[in-house]
Amino acid sequence: MARGKDESAQGAGGVLHGALSLVRDNLRLLVLLVCTVVFLALLGEVLEGEILRLDVMAYELFVERLRSDALTPVVQGVTSLASVVVLAVMAAVIAALAPGKAPGWCVTVNLACVVALNALLKAIVQRPRPEGFRLVAESGYSFPSGHSMVAMAFFGLLIWMIWRYHRRDAMRVVWCAFFGLVIVAVGLSRVYLGVHYASDVLAGFCVSLAWLAFYTKAVAPLFVAIDAPRDGEPEEAPDPEADA
Repeated sequence: MARGKDESAQGAGGVLHGALSLVRDNLRLLVLLVCTVVFLALLGEVLEGEILRLDVMAYELFVERLRSDALTPVVQGVTSLASVVVLAVMAAVIAALAPGKAPGWCVTVNLACVVALNALLKAIVQRPRPEGFRLVAESGYSFPSGHSMVAMAFFGLLIWMIWRYHRRDAMRVVWCAFFGLVIVAVGLSRVYLGVHYASDVLAGFCVSLAWLAFYTKAVAPLFVAIDAPRDGEPEEAPDPEADA
């Protein structure tokens, strides 16, 4: 009896290990599929003119309960982290300070593509912004949130780059966690300021996550070739602690 239980446990463990390996090996595809399904579900509701329950709950929490004179300037500062001007300056800093040309080109092309994609989606959907409770002036359409898209795309790419190329130490985790918090904070700030519905923010996150799944697989590796040693040039010794 005990032997049968042990064999069953080992079999279940093997199935679980196999499932986890399958997810790990196809993580980008899984992210792409999940984000696409969620985005299309949100898009369907928006095109029908619906105000989602998610939007109502977020309004009650962030606008009716959390707004305060002390918190508003902080939120305005957070939301400015995802303005195109600020991110363009950060991309220029990365291009100037990062070793080689690849990081600068990689983040710049990524940012430009996501800004263009957001403009295209907004022009197609044409969802009006929330009315009556905005704390800042914004123009243009609402779905999906541009700040949420560029925050996820820009800082999400930095997370990927740090996790992939930084040595395995505590700072790698710290920086990734920090940029992850920035992404979430920027999205929430758009709801707090009354310029977006929560569904706009979630849709923006989904679009950019799906984009990053493609970009980090098909596009970002091409930039590595920019800094690859040419024939006859000495190749730098690899860092044994780097995450290849």
